Amino acid sequence: MDGTVRKRVVISAVNIRKGGTLTVLRDCLRYLAGRQDLQVTAIVHKQALCDYPGIEYIEIPWSIESWGKRLHCEYRTLRTISEELQPVDLWFSLHDTTPSVTARIQAVYCQTSFPFLKIRARDFFMDRKIPLFALFTKYAYKMNVRRNRYLVVQQEWLREGLSRKLGLPRDRFIVAPPAFVAPEIHDTSAGESVPLFLYPASPDCHKNFETLCKAAALLEKQFGQNAFRVVLTLNGTENRYAAWLKRKWGHVASIDFHGFMSKEELYAYYGRAACLVFPSRVETWGLPISEFKPSGKPMILSDLPYAHESAAGAEKVSFFPVLDEKSLARQMELAIRGNISNFEGFMRAPVHAPYAQDWGALFTLLLDDESTAAR
Repeated sequence: MDGTVRKRVVISAVNIRKGGTLTVLRDCLRYLAGRQDLQVTAIVHKQALCDYPGIEYIEIPWSIESWGKRLHCEYRTLRTISEELQPVDLWFSLHDTTPSVTARIQAVYCQTSFPFLKIRARDFFMDRKIPLFALFTKYAYKMNVRRNRYLVVQQEWLREGLSRKLGLPRDRFIVAPPAFVAPEIHDTSAGESVPLFLYPASPDCHKNFETLCKAAALLEKQFGQNAFRVVLTLNGTENRYAAWLKRKWGHVASIDFHGFMSKEELYAYYGRAACLVFPSRVETWGLPISEFKPSGKPMILSDLPYAHESAAGAEKVSFFPVLDEKSLARQMELAIRGNISNFEGFMRAPVHAPYAQDWGALFTLLLDDESTAAR
């Protein structure tokens, strides 16, 4: 270095351990590890989950033990750490909440869409953590939210929705789609004896496997057991929700409770599938939609904002009311018959500024002194 004072950036992510949120954390720190002009401190659950050279780490493993400890960490512990790290130019929280810290600029990455989940009584029986977390995030997003110069979201609909819920102007939200490299899909669907419908998702109650199972049962009554196949990435042993699904629809011969798939196996099934079905009730993005879209094969998706945005640019897509198994069955029937004339191309809607196409553009916006001073 030439002696220039580096800006200090703090990334707080104490509760991130798996899934898409961990991917975002890793991508963020991988980018920052290459920024020689920044002094970066990452506050994480465990360094081994996201270890990159040039990053200073602070581990807080106990914050995941309860929501009470999480709140204590966010609003007491992190404030103490921020005072010890002074001066802090940017404090960027990657997991939805806005901690009480001392920093010149604060920003938060809104990684969950659960404030928009329409909770059902059944959800509390299947996995109470999900509806309780949905209720928690509705309030957690609001705490200290006005301390942030920017809130970062992955899609335009989240900008619009959170702007209304939080009472903040749209230009306080940066749309920053996640980094994505489309997998190479070799279409082998012609080799399947019957059309294969694929729904790859974790066995969580908001994923709405039951609507697809109901649709499959209706179609099996109409066409018999050997006219099509529905492949699910759960086997019934994962949790209470998965066990309920297997009990209710395990007798439907057309449903294959396959279980977890490795990335390689999943990509192979993308090739084998005649159609992707994605009935989830809420998503921040809907990664399988983006992964399957380049294949050009049909997709049947929930008629919800996340799916419309993720499907932008698709060649053959149709939408159904998210809890309407009869509508879903009718569209699956068309795919079984090879009549996909109602599966239309879906145009990409414009994304308004502020927008960041990658991590470099995002941190340029977050660290822009003139933009900050104007607020």
